[in-house]
Amino acid sequence: MATKFSYEKTIEEIESIVDDIENNRLDIDQLADAVVRVSDLLKKCKQKLADTKKVIDDLNEDKKA
Repeated sequence: MATKFSYEKTIEEIESIVDDIENNRLDIDQLADAVVRVSDLLKKCKQKLADTKKVIDDLNEDKKA
């Protein structure tokens, strides 16, 4: 069963990875994997924001009708 997406936890994970990168805690192999992971996490966050915006926009349209 898939776990529910948490925007806040995803942002925390991104921040943690970025901190590791900035503080040179990753070797080159880990760095490559970390960059891919952050890219995937950012895509999920962008999708969540887009989905949330759509819900808000739809609610606003319902209010106008």
